[in-house]
Amino acid sequence: MKEIDLLPVVRQIMLDFARRTGLSPAAALPRRYLWTDAFAVCNFLELYRQSGDDTCMALALALVDQVHETLGRHRPDDARSGWISGLDEAQGRLHPTAGGLRIGKKMNERGPGDPVDAELEWEQDGQYYHYLTKWMHALNQVSTVTAEPVYNGWAGELARVAHAAFVAGPRGRRHIHWKMSIDLSRPLVPSMGQHDPLDGFITCHQLMACGPRGGGLARQPDLSRETGELEEICLGRNWATNDALGLGCLLCSAWQAAWMIAGGYFARHELLLAMLEDALAGLHSFSAIHDQTLPADYRLAFRELGLTIGLHAAERLQRLVAEHPARFTQPDRLAAVLAQLLRYSSLAEAIEKFWLAGANREAGVWTDHGDINMVMLATSLAPDGFLRICP
Repeated sequence: MKEIDLLPVVRQIMLDFARRTGLSPAAALPRRYLWTDAFAVCNFLELYRQSGDDTCMALALALVDQVHETLGRHRPDDARSGWISGLDEAQGRLHPTAGGLRIGKKMNERGPGDPVDAELEWEQDGQYYHYLTKWMHALNQVSTVTAEPVYNGWAGELARVAHAAFVAGPRGRRHIHWKMSIDLSRPLVPSMGQHDPLDGFITCHQLMACGPRGGGLARQPDLSRETGELEEICLGRNWATNDALGLGCLLCSAWQAAWMIAGGYFARHELLLAMLEDALAGLHSFSAIHDQTLPADYRLAFRELGLTIGLHAAERLQRLVAEHPARFTQPDRLAAVLAQLLRYSSLAEAIEKFWLAGANREAGVWTDHGDINMVMLATSLAPDGFLRICP
């Protein structure tokens, strides 16, 4: 399927999303969710790039503002109020990411004295590190498309505050908490997500490498201390997983790394190869357990579509290596791994075709996660909004 042919479909999906979630027309209490909204911003930017329609750019910028005004503040059902950073109104608007951003779950976070319920924790608010990195990426994309440095400045502020709150432990034994409280004062889930350190390491390098230059807050952020500590956590880790969404995110991180290597911004060639080899091992495992004949009620669209986005990233990575082999230390080995990865390209097309079918989008498992499913489908159909790093 050619992306350009799917733009009307993507546009309709995103306009429906804007209406459903209270973005346009703007609702007094919009339904904002940080992961979904990060991908949505990138989708609106891509629609603008492809069509030149100023409406799409306006929606992208309005969504950024709405996320900050909603998820950068305490919940309506919380005794606390105002910006979660503790800043006053004026300073909060100048620095909307200075306290991090809430996930946007329907339930309030677990209180300090409440018992831990592992199942309930999935439904409760707080902050996730890997959601914050996705928002950093979205802000960086806005900055490069609009040539407005302030967005990358906000991303840099978010990177610093997230690192300070989530990264714990002494040198040599550092780790990243999976989930923190809304005010970042205490860990809610202290264990570490498999790809969180990698995600942070790659994203922080991207913020330093990409985006318009400027002065003050808007200058390219210096995240050398953060990247140094994140690299330490990454050392010696295995990134292989058979989780569809995890695989997709791993391939997207590999694409980010490869783009920065080709541009001379990043020199971790061995890490790029390790990511791709581990992704290949994970895909072998995933393909052995994935049953494409299962009906929609037994599948999670947003997780499958995360994988298809990653496979689209691998396609772009293969072209990048083929066009600029001299910029990579082991281009032949990279090409061989990528050729094996892209044997699974038909899987991406099959997943997209399955979820484009109207009947499958009537299943309860689709409607229960409707916002994230529709946005991830749009990203998969027009992935350059999310995957393009610099213009």
